[in-house]
This record gives sequence, C-alpha cells and structure tokens, in this order.
Amino acid sequence: MESGKGAEAGPSTGVGEEKQGREEKEMTEKPLADEVCNDREEDDEDDDKEDGAGALPGFVPGPLTSLKEQIEKDKDDDSLRRWKEKLLGCVEGDLSGQMEPEVKFHSVGIISNDLGEVNYPLPIDRNWNGLVLFTLNEGSRYQLKLTFSVLHNIVSGLTYSNTVWKAGLQVDQNNGMLGTFAPQREPYVHILDEETTPSGVLARGIYSATLKFEDDDRRCHMELKYSFEIKKSS
Repeated sequence: MESGKGAEAGPSTGVGEEKQGREEKEMTEKPLADEVCNDREEDDEDDDKEDGAGALPGFVPGPLTSLKEQIEKDKDDDSLRRWKEKLLGCVEGDLSGQMEPEVKFHSVGIISNDLGEVNYPLPIDRNWNGLVLFTLNEGSRYQLKLTFSVLHNIVSGLTYSNTVWKAGLQVDQNNGMLGTFAPQREPYVHILDEETTPSGVLARGIYSATLKFEDDDRRCHMELKYSFEIKKSS
C-alpha cells in the first residue's frame, strides 16, 4: 500500500513542479520584459533628443565668423593659412571683415530645344516686352541657367523656388537645392532641373512666374518676377 501511494504521489509532484516552474519563469521574464521596454523608451527619448525634440529651449546658433577672422586664426601657420584660403576661395575684397554673405546674380538664361541658349543680364530691363523673357512650344523641354557670385562670406544651403501662375491661378511650383558656396574670383554657373511645358489648347498662353533664392538662414538673395509664353508647336 505504501508503495502504491508513492507511485501516485510521483506523477502528482511532477505536474506541480512543472506548473511551479512555469510560474517562476513567468515571474522572472516579466521584469526582464519590463526592463527591455523601459530601455527602449529611454533609447527613444535619447533619439528624440538627438533629433532636436529634446533640445534646450532658447538655443541660439553661434555667430557668423568673417573670412578675415577665419584666416587670421592661423596666420602664423603659412601652410594652414594657404590651405584655408584655397578651401574658402576668398579674395582680397572679401577680407574686409563683413559677416553677412551676399549672392549677386549676373544673368538668367533659358536652354531649350526650341531656342538653343539665350541669356538675359540682371537686373532685367522693366521695358523688356512686358517682361516676357521667352516663348516656348508646347511639350518642349527647357532648363533655366543662372550665373552668380558669392561675396563676403560662405553662403550655406542656397535653395530656389520657381512658382508659376496662369490667369491668377498657381499652376506649378518647383523647389531645389543649389548648395553651399564660398567666395571666389570666377562666377558660379548653375543649371536648374529640366522641365517640360504642358501641351494642349488650355496650356497655351502667357504665364507669370517668380524665381526666389534663399539660404538656410532664410535670407532672400533674389526674387525675380518674369513671364513666358507657350505657343502651339509648328
């Protein structure tokens, strides 16, 4: 009889131990899971801080440094000074100590399969054919070409927007990045992305447009208002 009781107790004890083992495992895994979640939340908070969400309030970027100051920081080291002059592309007229960069636009041009290449000096003569700079056939491809100089300091993140209207309604807008430019003796030449004129009866006519250039400090370096015409392809 005692032996039978022992046989019955054996299986019962095994089931109890298995159940108790699962409970202990769940109890040990739950804090671990909570710890992992907490770690993930902390990592997310750190990522938010790195992305700027947790940035200190009232943070103000450092002041602009003139090219003259940047060069004179290492004026005793000839090789480093020459390297900086080459890197910054500075010229004698830009070592006056002026802080604010200036972008001076010399011309705007049009490159197309209809016209070839035509350039117009800036500023545009207000009497120029009602400011209709060019006429293109419907469905033709074209690009705007810009010639400009950078003065006094490095201009960072120069962008453009070209907004087009017809009969008072906005019909198109293109935005793009030109880049970061240092002063140099020779003007920069930049060709904007290719565009295609619309086709059809409703697409023909005169359009007005505004071409605007800003840097990453939201300085507006030029805002050019002009017009162009789309005509029926011959």
